Amino acid sequence: MDSIIILVIITVVAAVAGFVAGYFISVNKTGTERVRAADARAKEIIEDAQKDSENVLREKMLEVKDESMKRKRALEEESTRRKEKLQNFERQLKLREENIEKNLNKKLETATRREKELLVQQKEMQKKMELVEEKSKAIEQQRKQMDNVKATIDQQKKMADELLAEQNHRLERISGMSKEDARKFLIENMVNDAKLECAQELKTVRDQLKLDAKREAQRVIVQAIQRTASDHSVETTVSVVNLASEDMKGRIIGREGRNIRAFEAATGIDVIVDDTPEAVIISGFDPFRREVAKIALERLMQDGRIHPARIEEIVDKVRKELEEEIIRVGNNACLELGINNVHAEIIKLIGRMKYRSSYGQNVLSHSIEVAYLCSIMARELGLDVNHAKRAGLMHDMGKCVDRNIEGPHALLGYDIAKRYKEHPVVCNAIGAHHEDIEMETPIAVLVQAADAISGARPGARRESLEAYVKRLETLETLARSFEGVAKTYAIQAGREVRVMVEPDRVDDLFADQLSHDIAHKIQQEMEYPGQIKVTVIRERRSVSFAK
Repeated sequence: MDSIIILVIITVVAAVAGFVAGYFISVNKTGTERVRAADARAKEIIEDAQKDSENVLREKMLEVKDESMKRKRALEEESTRRKEKLQNFERQLKLREENIEKNLNKKLETATRREKELLVQQKEMQKKMELVEEKSKAIEQQRKQMDNVKATIDQQKKMADELLAEQNHRLERISGMSKEDARKFLIENMVNDAKLECAQELKTVRDQLKLDAKREAQRVIVQAIQRTASDHSVETTVSVVNLASEDMKGRIIGREGRNIRAFEAATGIDVIVDDTPEAVIISGFDPFRREVAKIALERLMQDGRIHPARIEEIVDKVRKELEEEIIRVGNNACLELGINNVHAEIIKLIGRMKYRSSYGQNVLSHSIEVAYLCSIMARELGLDVNHAKRAGLMHDMGKCVDRNIEGPHALLGYDIAKRYKEHPVVCNAIGAHHEDIEMETPIAVLVQAADAISGARPGARRESLEAYVKRLETLETLARSFEGVAKTYAIQAGREVRVMVEPDRVDDLFADQLSHDIAHKIQQEMEYPGQIKVTVIRERRSVSFAK
């Protein structure tokens, strides 16, 4: 509205200005025509101002109407929202009233039902109370009867006590012993008899248990030995390679011996070319290297091209093939025994056992035999057969570890099995089969026993005559190093040592301790297959002559 008033004022001012201008122009006598033109112009300006004011007024009126329409619509929307809220509140109130009515009805029903149940329980309790009253009356009657019976019994007991006291008095007078003395005498006799019978029974049971355990152990071991058959010792330190002709010896040696030197450097094995017709000898203590050298030499002779470069090529190729063969041998050994889920590194060590020997006995054959013996004995004793097989097969894998690693082979095998997540029972059996660690399970005992059985078979292991004689001399010397020992004799090929002691210096108790000490010292200072029995003999002879 303020803008409209301003526009009206502007229009009036413009009209007045036009009128004044026209007036001055009309007063001017020199410009009549100009006055007329100014009048016309003033009229046009006034008309234009009126039109503009009318347009502005019309636009403002339209804006006012639009604004009023918007406010009206906003008021209508606000009233609609409030009506909807009121309707929602009414609906919620109705729902709450309905829920309250329902809950009240449910509570009334529950209270009614509970009241009925209480009435029923009250009636039952009344019945029970009536029964209890009846029972209490019956019990009261029985109590009176019991009191009468008790009085009768007390009277009879009093009479019996008087008779017993009179009889005891007579017995004491006849025997000359008091009641307490007689009781102590009887108790002592009964305790002594019970101790004697108990000791005899314990001795009988112990003797029978020892006998039964010995028989059962012998039966299990004998059965395991009878069901397992293995080859005798056949390992040597030399291999013979047959030649097609004598001329091949010269080609093997090469010009100025370069071929044979290259071959020995590549294989680490000595090649002996002597007067043996159509044959050369390959010598070495490592069976794996000896096998590589034998196969490589045979292939070189078949190929015909024998020179240092070709020798190195063939030796490397054969070594790789034998590495693959080692894996196949390890897998075949596991398949033969029915062992699964063995780590690849352990399989390699098992395969390498084929090219290792101990006292002339092949380690792989020995380990498979030990595994079979362990499984048979475990099955007889109701132990885990799978753990026994695994421990028996892996017990000597520490012998195939790199020679730069120091330590007993049992502990090396224990560390390897533990590293590759073998079962703790298997790990303990591997590490304890030479008692380097403490045995924790019966499986460890079975592995030790099977290892001794396999190594102690006649012909299973061998040693040179010099080593055999030296071992017997060492055995006798160790036994003679103790005080009181008179003579020592190694018998049964070194499996037993007989120790003769001086009876004046060694008594029976010390003889038992002496046998234990000698066995412990032999175990600590000697290396030997199987086990050695130590027998201490104490004998006293008294001689006199009748003349």
